[in-house]
Parts: sequence; structure tokens; C-alpha cells
Amino acid sequence: MKIAIGSDHAGYRHKEEIKTLLRELGHEIKDFGTDSPEAVDYPVYIRPVAEAVARGEFDRGIVLGGSGNGEAIVANRVRGIRCGLCWNEESALLNRQHNDGNMLSLGGRLVPLPLALSIVKIWLETPFEGGRHQRRVELIDA
Repeated sequence: MKIAIGSDHAGYRHKEEIKTLLRELGHEIKDFGTDSPEAVDYPVYIRPVAEAVARGEFDRGIVLGGSGNGEAIVANRVRGIRCGLCWNEESALLNRQHNDGNMLSLGGRLVPLPLALSIVKIWLETPFEGGRHQRRVELIDA
């Protein structure tokens, strides 16, 4: 899988560890920055990740910040992005199963690293259960 990743300064350390995990799992990655824990303006690094995923250059995107909230907001402003802010394994599973999430947002100050790595693995491995849920949406819209 081709994965784009980006963070602000608060998510930098988690991002570096997640990159190691992604490589170990055999994924191709591109890091959109930042490249240090020095303070930066997060949209500068998050929006390019979302735009690249929306253009189809990457299968998925992962963004990180202090809480992950701002990063998810910035990503979701890009048409075609379904970025879920995940804080535990179940939220990651549901983001993929029910929402077909193509981007994941994590809070480096709120999610301990071992949990963040587990969330990433589950999020990458979980398929979208589109058929069952799509029919329900069609019935609601009718």
C-alpha cells in the first residue's frame, strides 16, 4: 500500500515510529513533514497529505498532531477525504468498516505510542464493509 504521512511538531515523534512500523509491514511511504519537534503551523504539513490522497497518488494517509483534532479538520476540508480521528482500536476498526476512512488522524499528546502503533495496524488491515452499509444508506435516502 502507498501511504502518505505528515505531522506537526507535537506528532513528530509518533510519526517517526509509525514510519518504522509501516516500512516493517512492507508499505511504501512518503513523509510530507515536519522534520523536527520544532513548532510549526500544522495545516502546512497536513493539507498536502490530504490533497495527495484525494488525487489518488496514495492509497491512504496518516496525520498526527497534539490532539489530532485540527489535523482531521484540515484533512476533511479536502473533497474525497474521509479522515477519522481515532483514539483506540475500536474507533480505528469502525472508521474503516463503516466509513471507508482513507485517512487516519492521531493525537501524539493523547494516545500513547504503543496504542498508536496498534491503531495504525488495525486501521490498515480492516476492510470496508461497503455492501451491507451501502444498502442501508440507499434505503434511508429513498
